[in-house]
Amino acid sequence: QVQLVESGGGLVQPGGSLRLSCTASGFLMDYYAVGWFRRAPGKEREGVSCISSSDSRDRTAGYADSVKGRFTISRDNAENTVYLQMNSLKPEDMAVYYCAAKGSLYANWPSNQNEYDYWGQGTQVTVSS
Repeated sequence: QVQLVESGGGLVQPGGSLRLSCTASGFLMDYYAVGWFRRAPGKEREGVSCISSSDSRDRTAGYADSVKGRFTISRDNAENTVYLQMNSLKPEDMAVYYCAAKGSLYANWPSNQNEYDYWGQGTQVTVSS
């Protein structure tokens, strides 16, 4: 059974950090481009970051302007997991975060959500003092 499971969300104060994990089962994430998305209350889901597959030439990554310099996406193929390290969190980062995978070498930025084949259930990130 193909499944993506996000974890690592929670409550953090402004300026704090969280690391989100996206672990796959039923397929090898190595060969998939992976994206992180988020949906804030009252807003549409938006792309946050993406990373190309391990088979791609340079494993390119992309970031939304709002998170560039604060968030880092990475892979651990041994764990079949993609991470999103989030530093210097702001109240506007509060959202449900989703990971998604698509059977493509490259994760082009900006992400097109319609291209992604598998989605996780989401993990809540709350940034509040």
